[in-house]
Amino acid sequence: MGMWASLDAMWEMPAEKSIFGAVLLFSWTVYLWETFLAQRQRRIYKTTTHVPLELGQIMDSETFEKSRLYQLDKSNFSFWSGLYSEIEGTLILLFGGIPYLWRLSGRFCGCASFGPEYEITQSLVFLLLATLFSALTGLPWSLYNTFVIEEKHGFNQQTFGFFMKDAVKKFIVTQCILLPVSSLLLYIIKIGGEYFFIYAWLFTLVVSLVLVTIYADYIAPLFDKFTPLPEGKLKQDIEIMAKSIDFPLTKVYVVEGSKRSSHSNAYFYGFFKNKRIVLFDTLLEEYSVLNRDIWEESGMGPRNDGEGDNEEIKAKVKNKKQGCNNEEVLAVLGHELGHWKLGHTVKNIIISQVNSFLCFFLFAALIGRKELFAAFGFYDSHPTLIGLLIIFQFIFSPYNEVLSFCLTVLSRRFEFQADAFAKKLGKAKDLYSALIKLNKDNLGFPVSDWLFSMWHYSHPPLLERLQALENSKQD
Repeated sequence: MGMWASLDAMWEMPAEKSIFGAVLLFSWTVYLWETFLAQRQRRIYKTTTHVPLELGQIMDSETFEKSRLYQLDKSNFSFWSGLYSEIEGTLILLFGGIPYLWRLSGRFCGCASFGPEYEITQSLVFLLLATLFSALTGLPWSLYNTFVIEEKHGFNQQTFGFFMKDAVKKFIVTQCILLPVSSLLLYIIKIGGEYFFIYAWLFTLVVSLVLVTIYADYIAPLFDKFTPLPEGKLKQDIEIMAKSIDFPLTKVYVVEGSKRSSHSNAYFYGFFKNKRIVLFDTLLEEYSVLNRDIWEESGMGPRNDGEGDNEEIKAKVKNKKQGCNNEEVLAVLGHELGHWKLGHTVKNIIISQVNSFLCFFLFAALIGRKELFAAFGFYDSHPTLIGLLIIFQFIFSPYNEVLSFCLTVLSRRFEFQADAFAKKLGKAKDLYSALIKLNKDNLGFPVSDWLFSMWHYSHPPLLERLQALENSKQD
């Protein structure tokens, strides 16, 4: 009855009705736009069944078909999970799910002798319940994606027990960060006076910098094993390349990503003179679990010249081998270090913080508008946390969509610039071959609809990157 009463009251006043209706309309408009784009791309997956002529030299028909089927399955999954998410969100709004959860959190607080004056405490209970609900409703989709789609296409390396243990651990770690940070932010907003938005922004800036600093050293190791890259030619070459561009490298790690997935990656982190590089074991030929299995089956070794081995075995190793050789790994790192040298990391931080300040400034201007709260079923109380939720998630939705598209365009520009930087390091040829290998290992589909690509791809399509590298490939 409480939820239905909230629904009836929600439609009583025209201003609230207009705000609520506009939020729902925009949400479904974005969903339909995304569905339209996805359908265009799905049509590409369905109809492009043969390797195009321009791809003949870089992708064999077997890999092309595998990537096509993988991406088609992912697209279908995204359609159904996206539809569910949109319907769930709409029903939560229509039936007053947010005010209901707020009242429920108030009842829990009441049982612990915390009255309505303990708004921050109630806000933390609300966050805990909301994130628990999200985790539980999202769990079946995550299970299906991991143990059906990823498993079907050979990427999943997890057992069910490992997956569930990982999920519980992620939830606990998230709460350990989310709840204290949220309580401090709400407290700052409460006591900050007229210029609270400045203090709130400075607080979130400090928190984001601290999290970036401690993530790889203290948070990521809770989930994955990080080991120093052993002494050898690869480590020596990485250190030489870093020194040549004045990158203040202190450590190089290999992360055991293969226990979770066979997808590969590499990144760097750290501030000032304390930079670290992290390589996924799936990126390195000599560390890949898949390669070790093949070497064992074939009786060959990664450093063996293969002389005298059966041609069928050598063909198997060549076709199934995962990861990049040392020169290709250096080319990939040359690209990543290009982001640092060209200031892309700093530029992204500045954009993020300017956006954050603007959002807090606008939040300060809107938080006193009672009709915003009333539109979502809050007539008598105006909790700060609910104001943050309404304004940042719903009212800012159009702005967030435009910003997201602009950042996607900027990201593609940065990727081309980082590729060009790797070229200047003399890594064009190796980066060219590395991109092809990584596309094969991750079953990336190299054909895309132009509109889908323009809206979604933060990295340029494979062919565009290869064409940009082609003119200056090293012999």
